Amino acid sequence: MTTIKVKLRPSTVPGKAGTIVYRLIHQRQVCYVTSGVHVLPCHWDAVCGMLASDASPVLRQYIACGMERFSHIIHTLELSGKPYSVHDVVARYHAGFRSCLFTDFMQAEVCRLVKEGKPGTAHNYRSTLRSFTLFLSGYPLSLESFTGEVAEAYEKWLYAKGTSPNSASFYMRMLRAVYNKAVKRRLVEQHFPFRNVYTGVAATRKRAVPAEVVARLATLRLPAGTPLSLARDLFVFSYCTRGMAFVDMAYLQRGHICGDELRYSRRKTGQRLRVRLEKTASDIVHRYLSSGHFDTPYVFPILKDMDDEKAYRQYRTALRYYNKQLKRLSAMLGLSVGLTSYVARHSWATAAYKHRVPLSVISAGMGHTSEKTTRIYLATLENPDVDDANRVLVEELGSILSSQERVHSKKYPVK
Repeated sequence: MTTIKVKLRPSTVPGKAGTIVYRLIHQRQVCYVTSGVHVLPCHWDAVCGMLASDASPVLRQYIACGMERFSHIIHTLELSGKPYSVHDVVARYHAGFRSCLFTDFMQAEVCRLVKEGKPGTAHNYRSTLRSFTLFLSGYPLSLESFTGEVAEAYEKWLYAKGTSPNSASFYMRMLRAVYNKAVKRRLVEQHFPFRNVYTGVAATRKRAVPAEVVARLATLRLPAGTPLSLARDLFVFSYCTRGMAFVDMAYLQRGHICGDELRYSRRKTGQRLRVRLEKTASDIVHRYLSSGHFDTPYVFPILKDMDDEKAYRQYRTALRYYNKQLKRLSAMLGLSVGLTSYVARHSWATAAYKHRVPLSVISAGMGHTSEKTTRIYLATLENPDVDDANRVLVEELGSILSSQERVHSKKYPVK
């Protein structure tokens, strides 16, 4: 019979953290296995021989997981009916422990996503992994140890750092996706550890600018071929194509242009979209198609590589630079609302709403709090309805542009 207990090995320096160890006794053989966990004496309950109630839940789960692994190993050896030593138990413990670490499994998922050509999801997993690793403070956490208590502690840690509810929810959803994959592969039993943490998307204040501002931006005199002129054209193009997302504009290829239509798949959802090109958007497209950058298949000079990972890194860099240029444009126009990559989308949705376009129609051009609902809208929506609604908005923009051009020609007559 093998017995196992958790002990605190005090530090030789008074007041310093001691080391928690597992003590195994089998056939009068005694062996101590360090857990790698160091705690101050005040966090150790000497009477009960366990971590105090105020200790980190991550540490408690880590120690409990070690106990469970030792118990499982001992039970397996007992069932075999063969003689074994305490050193056999320790050897099996060290051989199999790292294979079940949550962070190791998540890192493997990152590598798999990169190989499968999904750099976006890999980036999200990688960002979450960095945050979660900081929370763990160097303590390894097994898949079995990821409980509701750990999830709640991580959420509390995020909020204490000033993380917004939506960002905290994002990290939780990424961890939940990884955990569910481990469950699907039967690496851990499903215990629903995310039941008591927030995994929704809180509504945020949507920023929008009226069509007059878009028109002012479109007629702003800027040197051709500059980052500012590109940012301006992309913003106006997004507004004129039902709030097309920056990522979709970045990946837009010549082959996606079919006559007077754009036919492409959303990078975020994979949803197939067909967008009729109205005059303003068509002029922008053909201006860039005739600009001479034929070294890539892309419409706009944003991405250079076709390799998924390289192109994604270029997209992330371009998005930051695009928003930086939009801030400059906001200052040039003297706007109280700063322009961002999302403002064009929300501006289109707001303009559509003011024109009494049904919500089922404008949902195609705006983000939705439920991805499932958005997919339902997009799947059941007749494309001509969206195009007709878009034509109304673009025609309004065109009329504003025409009136501004007439005013401009009076002020600056051609000699």
